[in-house]
Amino acid sequence: MTMITIITDTGSDLPKQILDEYEITMLPLVVQVNNEEFLDRSNIEPKQLYTHMKEGSVPKTAQVPPSIIKETLTSFARNGQSAIYITLSSGISGTYQTAVLMKNEVLEDFPDAEIEVFDSQAASLGYGLMVYEAAKEAKEGRSFNEIIHTLNHYRDHLEHIFTVDDLEYLLRGGRVSKTAAVMGTLLKIKPVLHMEDGKLFPLEKLRGKKKVLGRMVEIMKERAATLDNITIGISHADDTETAQALKELIIEETGNKNILITMIGCAIGAHAGPGTIALFFLNTPKKVS
Repeated sequence: MTMITIITDTGSDLPKQILDEYEITMLPLVVQVNNEEFLDRSNIEPKQLYTHMKEGSVPKTAQVPPSIIKETLTSFARNGQSAIYITLSSGISGTYQTAVLMKNEVLEDFPDAEIEVFDSQAASLGYGLMVYEAAKEAKEGRSFNEIIHTLNHYRDHLEHIFTVDDLEYLLRGGRVSKTAAVMGTLLKIKPVLHMEDGKLFPLEKLRGKKKVLGRMVEIMKERAATLDNITIGISHADDTETAQALKELIIEETGNKNILITMIGCAIGAHAGPGTIALFFLNTPKKVS
């Protein structure tokens, strides 16, 4: 039986080690900095982007180029290889809609191809965990439908809890008002946000980083049916120290050491800004069959 190939894009923030081990195909989102266009993780790295942002640059992002999507799907269809492309949430990127169009074009030439485009309704390591789980199941020889079933479970039960270091970046993206951004900066207020139906929403406002991290762990404990035998994800925008502090707090509070930490890539970091910290987990674990 031919192994099913898992495709994703750079918004999933998975480390190269996992991509290589599970033979995951990664497609690049586009990043525009200082009037130059780059392909995320191809000719620009997150640290470079964050340096530009700290120096005052206002980067923009765009979806994966349609030509790259079509070329990738065509190569698998031509070789009779089944593939599932898990995309960044359609609520914050047009990549999903474009990928569906490209899939339909490919199916016109290869009508028997087994290709699915799956809207993660998630961002950063949130859907990185979905991709990771799908790739593990593919390597185990699970069927196409079994993997789609797992992805649906993750989409329905994945939690995103995150905070940003500077409200200015959310202001640029229209996530907070100018007044809220100015007052938040003056009062050192840090928002706690989450994702619902693929879009970002504020939960609470707290003062001080330590309080925010503690509250993020509290929310996880409130929302998770169990924290045993699940993978917890932490992603950060060039703030390894805080990410590690959050990991240690989670271990102290829950005993769960199965924690994956990655850096937030250019696609998400361009909007959230340096210092962003995000926490991902399932509120209902996947049943082991």
